[in-house]
Amino acid sequence: MSIGMILLTVVAILVFFGVAQRVLDKLHLSDRMALLLIALMFFGTLIPNIDIGNVSISLGGAVIPLGVAVYLLIKAGTGKERLRALIGSVVTAGIIYALSVFLPDEPENMLIDPMYLYGITGGIIAYLLGRSRRGAFICGVVGIMLADTAMAIVNWTNGINQPLVLGGAGIFDAIIISGIIGVVLSELVGEIIERFARGNDGPAHSEIKTPVSKGRMNDE
Repeated sequence: MSIGMILLTVVAILVFFGVAQRVLDKLHLSDRMALLLIALMFFGTLIPNIDIGNVSISLGGAVIPLGVAVYLLIKAGTGKERLRALIGSVVTAGIIYALSVFLPDEPENMLIDPMYLYGITGGIIAYLLGRSRRGAFICGVVGIMLADTAMAIVNWTNGINQPLVLGGAGIFDAIIISGIIGVVLSELVGEIIERFARGNDGPAHSEIKTPVSKGRMNDE
């Protein structure tokens, strides 16, 4: 079982036992909806890819995650949050692509699988740029897909006729890692800042607003 599948299994367990309810509320997802989407990602990867010319699209690895990202974009609280998520997705993609250029061509020369590195990097960048949980997920998922598409276009331009497999095994892992890390970081850091703001120093501190806490307000 791939790391992406393992992470989805862990998320499904957390959702089932109600541990992730707070995050789901911020994402405008019910527990049933979340479990359904996770199941669709699981079984969608077992369905043959949709082939369009030199592009192959995985239902569970690309279509479903992208659909969730579009849903969250629509549910974003403000136009500013939507714009930030879209710009963040492009910036995330650019950084991931730049990272791919400087990494060794042979994965065995690296301490970590490049796809995992893309996912981790994408998740961290997505958190920093997305600021809200919705924005972080969108940046993480869409950023990885855009970066993968950009790599394929560059290959085609250079005469390398390599098909683009959106949501394929490695990219699926990167997409899941990136999206989950972005949301988890947004939740953990935002919660710490909120607790610190409310703190033990009296009610006056409850009015403190930091850049991250402002981003979290968009999740409310």
